Amino acid sequence: MTGAGGQPTAAGLGGASPGRIRVLVVDDHSLFRSGLRRILEEQPDMAVVGEASDGRQAVEMACELRPDVLLLDLKMPGLGGIAACAAIQQRCPTAILVLTVSDEDEDLFGAIRAGARGYLLKSATESELLRAVRAAAQGEAVLPPALAARVLQELSRSGPAAKAEAAQGARPVSLTSREVEVLRLAAQGLTTAAIAQRLQLAPSTVKTHLRRVLEKLHARNRAQAAAVAARHGLLS
Repeated sequence: MTGAGGQPTAAGLGGASPGRIRVLVVDDHSLFRSGLRRILEEQPDMAVVGEASDGRQAVEMACELRPDVLLLDLKMPGLGGIAACAAIQQRCPTAILVLTVSDEDEDLFGAIRAGARGYLLKSATESELLRAVRAAAQGEAVLPPALAARVLQELSRSGPAAKAEAAQGARPVSLTSREVEVLRLAAQGLTTAAIAQRLQLAPSTVKTHLRRVLEKLHARNRAQAAAVAARHGLLS
């Protein structure tokens, strides 16, 4: 549903029937959101309570509407999906089910570390989507078998990295204002060259800032760094 100017709005706030799974849909493509709304609202046990078109709206509406399940795209303008996921889990935890076209390890592991309960590809069937929403609402982890195998492999070799991140969370995190600017743009999906152009810096300088950010946050990639920074409130 959209309001004036085509902006996504809350729908049925407070009006969902008791016992229904209240879903917030977050995707930057309005036609895709409309399709998801149709599929979900045809189910007697589901209700779409709102729509958002970017990560920042997702955070605001998640905390306002308190959905049972939040369907979240990753590749959106503004605040990226992984950073939005981490921010939501910090401010108003809910069951987040990522729904994306990406099966890249960086996105998969970044979303899980940011607190996503499940990860589903947009190539999934309607029945797979509905099963995933119901499972997420019941507190279950949702992963297609192929992705689940990759997650188990990653977990089996990530012990030292997990301990480092846990230790990092026990002490204050400090980034310079420039590092925050660079990381915020990286979280939006901008390339090193694009960040350099936006901030009028040399690409080598941007790379240096990103390297320092990864070191400070004990992160292995930009997605994980954005998730850790969001948990610490550094991208607000």
